[in-house]
Amino acid sequence: MPKTKVVFYRETDGSVPVLEWFDELPAKAQDKCRVRIQRLAELGHELRRPEADLLRDGIHELRVGLQHVNYRILYFFHGQIAAVLAYGLTKQDRVPDAAIETALARKRKFERDPKLHTLEES
Repeated sequence: MPKTKVVFYRETDGSVPVLEWFDELPAKAQDKCRVRIQRLAELGHELRRPEADLLRDGIHELRVGLQHVNYRILYFFHGQIAAVLAYGLTKQDRVPDAAIETALARKRKFERDPKLHTLEES
């Protein structure tokens, strides 16, 4: 199975919500998130608990825990070979419905115009 291309969702104003959230994380949490993103790239649709889980409506979560804090990156697949990182959060109990709804709205925007909503590597 080919590696999965992992891309960041970009808003029309150029902001990248997951990277903005990521930049605020402690260094060790960033390191663990990078590892989880790499695992997503390696395994794609095959990635399962405890590293990832399906929430609902095509929205998945990358799961990272560090010192009793739960970090989550919500993502969706676009076709068979791309995963789009759409929302980052630090959670207490469960992923809030509002976070999933935001990820779903970003998924719909992305599906309408993937090029516009993909962070281009420089």
